[in-house]
Amino acid sequence: LLAEASYFGSSMSKTSPHAHTGPCRTPSNARTRLGAGGGPHRAARCRAPCPRGRPRLTESGLSMVDWHLVKGMKPPRTQREWEAEFRKYQQFPEFKILNRDMTLAEFKFIWYMEYSHRMWGRLVGLAYIVPAAYFWRKGWLSRPMKGCVLALCGLVCFQGLLGWYMVKSGLEEKPDSYDIPRVSQYRLAAHLGSALVLYSASLWTGLSLLLPQHKLPETHQLLRLRRFAHGTTALIFLTALSGAFVAGLDAGLVYNSFPKMGERWIPDDLLAFSPVLKNIFENPTTVQFDHRVLGIASVSAITALYLFSRKVPLPRRARIAVTSLLAVACLQVGLGISTLLLYVPTPLAATHQSGSLALLSTALWLLSELRRAPK
Repeated sequence: LLAEASYFGSSMSKTSPHAHTGPCRTPSNARTRLGAGGGPHRAARCRAPCPRGRPRLTESGLSMVDWHLVKGMKPPRTQREWEAEFRKYQQFPEFKILNRDMTLAEFKFIWYMEYSHRMWGRLVGLAYIVPAAYFWRKGWLSRPMKGCVLALCGLVCFQGLLGWYMVKSGLEEKPDSYDIPRVSQYRLAAHLGSALVLYSASLWTGLSLLLPQHKLPETHQLLRLRRFAHGTTALIFLTALSGAFVAGLDAGLVYNSFPKMGERWIPDDLLAFSPVLKNIFENPTTVQFDHRVLGIASVSAITALYLFSRKVPLPRRARIAVTSLLAVACLQVGLGISTLLLYVPTPLAATHQSGSLALLSTALWLLSELRRAPK
């Protein structure tokens, strides 16, 4: 997506008489560097939710029981250091309740899964801060862009703190000593939501720099299509966010059939908790049901958006974007159903999670194309 945007953005900035740079007076080559230079940190941000899902799916997110920004970068190397790290893990509920028979070799595996995610998070921070400092020093950032860069860097730091806040919830003793140790699904959703906001803002900023802006004939059909696309993108975001509650409660293992849930369309235990609103976020059956409904609603909205777009004269890139959105949506639905029917195998579940990010990215690309589609 970014490679295509870079190609079209650079070529159209040379050929289109309508292209302009807006309020930012940055030279065109600098704008290209700003947009393309953001590619590495957008790629890193894109990759970051996937390692976050991998520790969650492999139950390894609670293997590192402390957090140090610099000291935590060095992994244990000697047998003594590994044994000390393992002893720290043994003091917490996950080992006491679930993993009492775990060996040191097994601990090393889950520890490295979480370690890779934390190191990737540090890399994401550097991938934002270092280019931002360079562009700032070069004077390539307008005043609005400086505010945007500061906000993104601040969100990166907030994301790291939120991640540790989430992990802490899984290290605390539960009221019932036999409760399964897991991170709070609320904090997990906040952590994922923050990551999606950061990624979306980064991608949108990059597309705004790489794709030249054009004046559009504000027809009634185009306005309706644009509103429809915004609503569909919001629905895609909400569906992806609901996946955090599915993962946090292991709700994917409650009913492993489709389209029905067991023998029923609406399961008996859908509203088993009291008060009723508690079911939405804490009842695994309701959480899976909601994710199914949101997924079906998303693919239905995308299909309707595609059909409506056929009636609107759109440029080639916008047409490719809306067609790609439908294709990715169909693939994502297939991945979701397969993950469910096969009892949530880790590789397939991680692919399904990545698919949600691909779907959101394609939706943002479409919004960008609709905002800048040539006459």
